Amino acid sequence: MSREATSGTVRPILASAAGLAAFAVFSAGLVALTLDLTRERIQTNEDLHLLSRLHEVVPPDLIDNNLHEDTLVVEDDPLLGQQEPVTIYRGRREGEPAMVILPVVAPDGYNSPIHLLVGIRADGTLTGIHVTRHNETPGLGDGIDSRKSDWHKQFRGRSLDDPSREGWKTRRDNGEFDALTGATISPRAVVQAVRKALLYFEHNRERLFAEPEPEARGETP
Repeated sequence: MSREATSGTVRPILASAAGLAAFAVFSAGLVALTLDLTRERIQTNEDLHLLSRLHEVVPPDLIDNNLHEDTLVVEDDPLLGQQEPVTIYRGRREGEPAMVILPVVAPDGYNSPIHLLVGIRADGTLTGIHVTRHNETPGLGDGIDSRKSDWHKQFRGRSLDDPSREGWKTRRDNGEFDALTGATISPRAVVQAVRKALLYFEHNRERLFAEPEPEARGETP
């Protein structure tokens, strides 16, 4: 094959390769631009979703700060049922401690661990609980979910002293808390997880309400 013929064959291949490379660069740039434009919107939506879940256990007018801006990361603790560091949210009113929200896991749910948020006032009483993730049996154990029933409301205002520490069981276990019709394991798991969250609060109250470091507030010393 002559040099001219070879050259005539190579040029279209090189041109095609160059075109594909240019298209790849353009596509990558377009994807990056799209991510930049949507990242803020995605983060905003995630923040709103988180806040809506947090406010499930925050009584109206109890706090005046932004929960997601006043946080404390703690290491795994058996009382919280967590195996990784978790973020605790602190609520304040006029700068004074008002409440904390603890992410808690009940490891002994019927089908899988039950994830919930536990709100606790500064005086150690519960503002409420909110189940965020579970896989309990529909029509039975899923009554722990606030979207399914009012079962969760019985925790409001309770503390380690109300009922007595021996009373932190379901009625079927000779305790003070209602179970669910046809379901024992799921309510039992949640009751014990909430009790442990209150114990964690009792043991760590001073640390939980400590003022955030200047860096955490975005300030300089």
